[in-house]
Amino acid sequence: MSSLSPPIRFLIYPSLGEVKEHVRIEFFGRLLSQRAGRPIVVEVARTYEMVEQELAAGRVDMAWATAEQCNAFEPQAHAVLRAVRAGRLYYHAALICRADKPVTLESLKGTRAAWVAPLSTGGYLLARRHLEARGLVLEDVFAEQRFVGSYRNALLAVLHGEADVTSLFTTHPDEVTVRAGLAQRVGASEHLLTTFGYTEPTLSDGIILTRRLSEADAASMVAALTGLTQEGLQPLLGLFMIDGFALATQAQRPPALQAQRAEFLAAELDREERFLRLCASAGAVFGQDFHGREGQTLMQVLPAEAAAPLQALAREARHHGIAGRAEYRLETGGDSRLYAAEASPLSAAPGEPAPGTVLLVRDITEQHALETELYRLASFPLLHPEPMLELGQNGTLHYANPAAHKAFPDLMVLGSQHPLVGAAQAWLQREESGSSPPVVEVAKQHWELVVFSMEEAGVIRVFAKDVTARKQMEARLLHADRMAALGSLAARVGHEMNNPLAYLMANLSFAREEINRLRQALRTERREETLEEFDEVLEALTESWDGADRLRVIVQDLHLLVREPPTHRAWVDVQQVLEDSLKLVRNDLRHRARLEKDFQPVPLVEADEARLGQVFLNVLLNAVQAMSDRDAARNVLRVSTRASPAGEIIVEVQDTGVGMTPEVMARIFEPFFTTRPNALGMGLSVSHAIITSLGGTLRTESQPGVGTLITITLPPE
Repeated sequence: MSSLSPPIRFLIYPSLGEVKEHVRIEFFGRLLSQRAGRPIVVEVARTYEMVEQELAAGRVDMAWATAEQCNAFEPQAHAVLRAVRAGRLYYHAALICRADKPVTLESLKGTRAAWVAPLSTGGYLLARRHLEARGLVLEDVFAEQRFVGSYRNALLAVLHGEADVTSLFTTHPDEVTVRAGLAQRVGASEHLLTTFGYTEPTLSDGIILTRRLSEADAASMVAALTGLTQEGLQPLLGLFMIDGFALATQAQRPPALQAQRAEFLAAELDREERFLRLCASAGAVFGQDFHGREGQTLMQVLPAEAAAPLQALAREARHHGIAGRAEYRLETGGDSRLYAAEASPLSAAPGEPAPGTVLLVRDITEQHALETELYRLASFPLLHPEPMLELGQNGTLHYANPAAHKAFPDLMVLGSQHPLVGAAQAWLQREESGSSPPVVEVAKQHWELVVFSMEEAGVIRVFAKDVTARKQMEARLLHADRMAALGSLAARVGHEMNNPLAYLMANLSFAREEINRLRQALRTERREETLEEFDEVLEALTESWDGADRLRVIVQDLHLLVREPPTHRAWVDVQQVLEDSLKLVRNDLRHRARLEKDFQPVPLVEADEARLGQVFLNVLLNAVQAMSDRDAARNVLRVSTRASPAGEIIVEVQDTGVGMTPEVMARIFEPFFTTRPNALGMGLSVSHAIITSLGGTLRTESQPGVGTLITITLPPE
């Protein structure tokens, strides 16, 4: 198959949309692709109308369509291949009601109907035509009609009392066939339902080969779909309850579709492994003719390589009184085939050996190939690297793959109480078209959920993707964006404030000097009252000057948040800077806590001493102010320095104060964020910017009611 060939688009109508049909049709597409020599992409349509729209628009190469759609599009198609079921190209619909509430055509008035879909042949259209042909207008007859999407849902609606009648397709209009169809869809509850009529027959649904296919591709598809005996598709079609496909122009009863490769041997052997009775498909197996071979032994009838394992299996079953099974591969007719053999002992009187064995041998080559593919695809949940869950509609945990158990060790313990399960159910209840997938935080990890309900199977499937790194990146980008905005603000504020601050401080300085001079002159003239007035003015001017200086510092800090300020770096003794900072908080500290120091030798660090001191002072003040003077006897401020194995300088400041909640922790480095009244909330933001500019890190750990640990790491020399 050329990888450059454009894929054939194969659209399937939605009644083949249950979970098991999804898997089956995927296999069907893969095998058909191999037989036809072209890549095929199989899609399940959301609605019957979608199939019709895509066919009409010429956007599909092949479509498994309803009987009506096959009829409508046959004139402009290359070919229509009708599905053959139970040897027939036709089928009927059975009208179904509850066995304990039987209805007739005469008593339909006022009942409720549950149909599959407006374009479903067996699930609606056949029933509608049947009733209209008898003069019954559905809109007048039924008190309520609704479409529920599948045969199973329609039957369940009748079983649960939500509807009184429905319609089910059937290959033969007889009770036995209908019972089999009911049991397939509602299991043991089938006896609660009964038929009250059958519709006229219609040509089967089938595969439309459109004009988008080339003549050669269409011919290849016809050959692959009608020549099933050579192509090996028949074992898979059996899963769809389809014998095969036939061109709609063929007679009503298509040619026999018996697969030549479906070989089997059924035999009864005596104690000497002689054939008492035997039956073989087409009278031959393993390339041997089995006619008239009764009375001969396995070794006489079969080639040695086939007879030896069968003889051993039969003897083991007879001697030990238990059934056995074996698989083996043989070369027959130049082809390697896989066989499965089963042997069961014949019943015997107590204490007596079995008089013989029953032997069944089947060719399972095609089946094994399908199962291998099935197991490979079925291993997806096990090998999928991310968590996957299946829940009941009520939130009961049905299944979790190994990745889910690894990511959420408490999943089985919490069950429906696990936050992942709760979030999945909540999202399904409020799901809106186009809404974003929910994100759940579990143990500090962020998980994005993809949730969808598989109504036919009665389960909710949940895929969880770890998006923690993405969330962290988004947070960093958001922080960077805020910092950029803050930088722009700082630049504007600084520009607007610096000029007025400059002349304000200059004027204040000039006014203070002049008042001092005039005050001194007045003192000489002994005018004490005027001197006191000058003292008050001088004090006010001094406070104004201090305030203006404070504004200057704020502007500098704003600039520092967004870019490294001009600094005068030198080799700095970290411990000496810490000692100087401790002296500045000594007065507050002695009323609130006991100081513990653990200064281990550390190398010098290249930094701006004043800025580094500002960091230490901010951190120490936060630690001191976090501890109440009422607990002074218990409180401890621990300050330590040490060198890491890599030579980094590590400074730790730990307090026993009130601690911080996770919500506060998440925002402590945001400018202007503070939990203390009358505080600017700039200290840690500025400190973080300074340490980062030195190539270091500033981290916090905190627990409410226990305290906070600040760790500052600086690069080595």
